[in-house]
Amino acid sequence: MSDQNVRNAGFTSSGIAGGSLASSMMSQEARASGGGVHSGGPTSTLQEMGARGSTHSSGFTSSGISRGSQASQMMSQEARTHGGGTPRGGTTSTVQSI
Repeated sequence: MSDQNVRNAGFTSSGIAGGSLASSMMSQEARASGGGVHSGGPTSTLQEMGARGSTHSSGFTSSGISRGSQASQMMSQEARTHGGGTPRGGTTSTVQSI
């Protein structure tokens, strides 16, 4: 995942850009959860990366998730929570796709 992709999606150091994919994700996630965006969810995870301005250490790469990385820990935790698999539209798959 490149820093540019995260910025292009609307996750920036100054917040989520209006009218962007990021704002659409945030709106959808808030509606699904009853009005808020949860810490550790796709929107907050990507915004954290956008605010930092760097995705390189996260472990989400163009060739997959790096072993031993923050991304692999997220994927493992999400898989345990969902009975062994990472759900489509979940944090790991959303962040990896971007």
